[in-house]
Amino acid sequence: MARANLPPLGALRAFEAAARLESVTQAGQELHVTHGAVSRQIRALEEALGQPLFERAGRGLVLTAAGVRLRDATGAAFTQLQQAWEGLRRSGPSDALVLGCSASVLARWVIPRLERMGQALPGVRLHFSAQESPELQPGVDAMLLLGQAPWPADWQVIALGDEEIGPVVSPRYPGLPALQGQPAQALSHERLLHTASRPQAWPQWAHQHALAADDLHYGELFPHLYYLLEAAASGLGVAIAPRQLVSEDLASGRLLAPWGFTRTSGRWTLCSPRRAPDPRLKALASWIQAELAAHTP
Repeated sequence: MARANLPPLGALRAFEAAARLESVTQAGQELHVTHGAVSRQIRALEEALGQPLFERAGRGLVLTAAGVRLRDATGAAFTQLQQAWEGLRRSGPSDALVLGCSASVLARWVIPRLERMGQALPGVRLHFSAQESPELQPGVDAMLLLGQAPWPADWQVIALGDEEIGPVVSPRYPGLPALQGQPAQALSHERLLHTASRPQAWPQWAHQHALAADDLHYGELFPHLYYLLEAAASGLGVAIAPRQLVSEDLASGRLLAPWGFTRTSGRWTLCSPRRAPDPRLKALASWIQAELAAHTP
């Protein structure tokens, strides 16, 4: 049976948490995302269905009939998935370290370095779990995250390096000749490509360059950073991204960073549950830290 019409897993997880906890705020806390991020995911589901899943009752939320049906289905499905995953973990190889990270980090930073990683860490066998939610899911030993404090109290967090973000543009972008040699403020007149997974990136960059966020003009919105950068590389506009995730494109000339990169309050971190220390995590963290500091793809 085709699965093409299924909604995004992240949206279903946001709805299931809000329905189970009867609170969008508590769902955001459980998933380690903002209240607004959960609300947007639920609205996307409602728009796709063409009917509401929640109704307001005073200051709270009440499930509609459709919401009750979806809550029961998602609750059962996630329970079954968790049980199946744990069963597979117990029956699979026991010596692999399962590392979770976003698809963009996996595709743009981890995969280009897998050969070097294998050579440097021959005793660390990795399995990867691509996930967009910044949380430690069952079966995941550690997460490679771009994020910022506060962190959950039950996490062990190893700081790896500072995050730096900056505008990037393709040499093929038609508006580039008019931008060359201009200060960063010139970007206030451009239609800026942006992503739903990092809505604060452009406003944060604008604040650091004495620009009013309200003066920015946004173009196309993409669901993930990976798609955003592919659009930028195709010459569709100016995007913004962490330096480390575009280092290979910059080295090849596929993308340019005329205005450089600025440090944010975010950090590259390796996060794991607080439990008996795993010596592989220390070795992996040291290697990632060195790679991030090397400024090479």
